[in-house]
Amino acid sequence: MLGPVILAASRSDRMRRLISAAPVTKQVVDRFIPGETVADVVPIVKDLTDKGLELTMDVVGEDITSPEQATAARDAYLALIDHLAGLQLGERVEMSVKLSMFGQALEGGHELALANVRPVVEAAAAIGTTVTLDAEDHTTLDSMFAIHEELRKDFPGTGCVIQAYLFRTEADARRLAESGSRVRLVKGAYKEPAEVAYQQKHEIDKAYVRILKTLMEGEGYPMIGSHDPRLIAIAQELAHKAGRKLDEYEFQMLYGIRSDEHLRLAAEGHRMRVYTAYGTDWYGYFMRRLAEKPANLRFFVRSMVSKG
Repeated sequence: MLGPVILAASRSDRMRRLISAAPVTKQVVDRFIPGETVADVVPIVKDLTDKGLELTMDVVGEDITSPEQATAARDAYLALIDHLAGLQLGERVEMSVKLSMFGQALEGGHELALANVRPVVEAAAAIGTTVTLDAEDHTTLDSMFAIHEELRKDFPGTGCVIQAYLFRTEADARRLAESGSRVRLVKGAYKEPAEVAYQQKHEIDKAYVRILKTLMEGEGYPMIGSHDPRLIAIAQELAHKAGRKLDEYEFQMLYGIRSDEHLRLAAEGHRMRVYTAYGTDWYGYFMRRLAEKPANLRFFVRSMVSKG
């Protein structure tokens, strides 16, 4: 029940100031966001890949207000790719991008976002890896899917994210499965109205399983974005029934959450990719992590009280 309240707070400038000023905040944020610069996260990349894990990298930030900020976001990803090139990790480290960072919500935003994200996708391909387009709120999805389709014409490995709590997603999953897309399935972390999204956890979980079955039986590459042990077990069962080999799908989890499970899945031979965000504009990302899982909120409050 607190999820919608926390998501509303993620858009509040007043709450941003209060939480950012709290002395304990940085220590807690560091659990989910391991650094503010590329130099900060390169050691994390080396450490995780040495342990047999893979990564998807997210430069945090989404609420931009000018084309110049969109260009800066593009350049931040290009700088990340420059650093990754020297590590020669190929597809073991990919990028995740939010098109809102690339200007999607500005005037002429669809064209602007496509123009800004294309060089990032091109640069990623040049070092042997790819990019996944993150899903945001439901009003942005038609544009995101259109950009995804356009990019796949030249870079077929470009991935996208779908959200189980939206009513539209089962149809989106069927279309993407038929086209052979790389698709990350998540439950969804934005506040959406009852007219477009399931509101109850059990409804979302059921939709997640139905959609995952579609992806596993399709022609694409499913990426299971979940920390839920039950859904992870169901994903393994569905993959087995669909005749998929271990390298024909992957699990994805957030940096700082269930790290032991990351290692367990990798040790069993599964592809396990860690969603690793970094940057200075961490507030919105951090608040959505609190909203997604009560344990994250309890961890934050407990830390604030203990340090208070």
